[in-house]
Amino acid sequence: MVSATLTVKNKSGLHARPASKLAMLCQKFESDLCIRAGEKEIDPKSIVDLLSNGVKQGTEIEITADGSDEQNALDEIVSLIGSFTE
Repeated sequence: MVSATLTVKNKSGLHARPASKLAMLCQKFESDLCIRAGEKEIDPKSIVDLLSNGVKQGTEIEITADGSDEQNALDEIVSLIGSFTE
């Protein structure tokens, strides 16, 4: 299992467009993925789960990946979230 902690910098947080891009990316990986934001555990493969948890700008999140493609998954997810500037 691998993990990374980062702060959401996007002004709108993980709203509809970024959440959709994130869910589509995550669905291509076989690894089990999780985003923790405070006490919340979010399934990043689920657009509904991402949107319903309302991750806002400034929220510190921990991303974990566990499986055969875990490092690649983590690297791509961190890169994508870091690229959100909307």
